[in-house]
Amino acid sequence: MASQQHLEKMQLRQNYRNLWHTDLITTIHRHPLYCCFALWCGPCASYMLRKRALYDDMSRYTCCAGYMPCSGRCGESKCPEFCLCTEVFLCFGNSVASTRFLLQDEFNIQTTKCDNCIIGFMFCLQQIACIFSIVAMIVGSDEIQEASQILSCLADMVYCTVCACMQTQHKVEMDKRDGKFGPQPMAVPPVQQMSRIDQPIPPAAGYPPAAYGQPYPAQGYPPAAYPPPQYPPSGYSR
Repeated sequence: MASQQHLEKMQLRQNYRNLWHTDLITTIHRHPLYCCFALWCGPCASYMLRKRALYDDMSRYTCCAGYMPCSGRCGESKCPEFCLCTEVFLCFGNSVASTRFLLQDEFNIQTTKCDNCIIGFMFCLQQIACIFSIVAMIVGSDEIQEASQILSCLADMVYCTVCACMQTQHKVEMDKRDGKFGPQPMAVPPVQQMSRIDQPIPPAAGYPPAAYGQPYPAQGYPPAAYPPPQYPPSGYSR
């Protein structure tokens, strides 16, 4: 039942219309300092970004943002800061993904095909490295063992790099939310909008929808700015 809800959520995200303020490819050269910070201090960046995504209100916190089976069962309400620290250090990948889903569901942000390809390549490389490691243990070949070590190292490098770019992407998106790229910050959404599992339709919080032009006037009535029509007096003829 829970897996079906998560599958429906993933399908719902495909219909989102907003885009990330910056994609994964451009985060490195647009925001190199924060990208380096997220690379070398990933758990610290994940902690700060999740807290900021919750508008610094830790009473809203649930483990993995409510997207995992353990969410709400880890005593988060008693000590949310400690639980968040445990999450970002022991479940770093889940913490980054949960913050991403939280922002996507709040602001109706879709993931571009390019970003999906990068994330998919990261997962595929990890699976190939795992398969090579298993084959190397079974066969006992030194060449396969060396190839598996190279693949594992490459997979870890790609994983850390992609996670750093994702966290930089989240930071830029929250900069946009908080008004650092515009005149006014967004208001804090109600508490019930931070829990996404039980909501089949995403809330209207976040970025305002794009305007598609002015509405047309009612049919049969001229606009108010037009002068009333003038008719000749009764009985008048040319």
